[in-house]
Amino acid sequence: MNWTTLVDTTALSAALGDPALRVVDARFVMLNAPPDAGRQAYAESHLPGAVYADLNLDLSDLSKAGQGRHPLPDSDVFARRLGEWGIGPSHQVVVYDAGDGSMAAARLWWLLKLLGHSRVAVLDGGLAAWRAMGGVETGEVPSLPSLPAYPSHFDAGQVVDAASISARLGNDSGWLVDARATERFRGDVEPIDPVAGHVPGAVNRPFALNLRDGRFKPADELHAELSQLLGNRSAVDTVLMCGSGVTACHLLLAFERAGLHGARVYADSWSGWISDPSRPVARGD
Repeated sequence: MNWTTLVDTTALSAALGDPALRVVDARFVMLNAPPDAGRQAYAESHLPGAVYADLNLDLSDLSKAGQGRHPLPDSDVFARRLGEWGIGPSHQVVVYDAGDGSMAAARLWWLLKLLGHSRVAVLDGGLAAWRAMGGVETGEVPSLPSLPAYPSHFDAGQVVDAASISARLGNDSGWLVDARATERFRGDVEPIDPVAGHVPGAVNRPFALNLRDGRFKPADELHAELSQLLGNRSAVDTVLMCGSGVTACHLLLAFERAGLHGARVYADSWSGWISDPSRPVARGD
């Protein structure tokens, strides 16, 4: 096993039970559901051997103010949680959610990448694809041996903050890519955050464009589309954002699948940007 971006259901099914494999269920429902809806769904049924990661409790630190709706967790706290899940540097990790990876499998994928963990992949199509294949499920919570805290820290160089965004506002547009739906980017609607619009100069690439029928498009197709989006700019010079730093990770996963390496994520994203009313807001295209 050496899966670093995506893995399909057939390959994962064949690997279940391998002691080097760790599976994580990251299902989360953003709107119109109780905050523990993902955990409740996990308790009812999940992939064999899977532990549960909660977007709010495990993949974020909601106590941090001014850093958006899903601030990054403390690096040491997250490292300890990985140890509690029995995940260490030698493991192949596979993360899944209910479907396309956006809630919140790609977020956990990115957090592990920040620690330098290379062998982590998102299950392409998630639980929906697993069920369509007739994959086995269980309600049993695994008893995995706990490990020491993961021996690494987040690479801060891969995370962009608001000060860095502000410093580049005068640059040519195109370096900042917003993964939200077009109507939210334009400011036509805003169902979650108190202010509608986008960061001036940002361009829009809704994360749903990475998908076809709930799974990621082929790598060559993503490469063509994202290269056109970049123009003459390199991925290394590109910053990705969304509403709260979750679906931006989905877009980063698409970049990596396409072989366009080195893009970074503005973790606070739109909800963090608007926490300071002095920051400019744009609307429309």
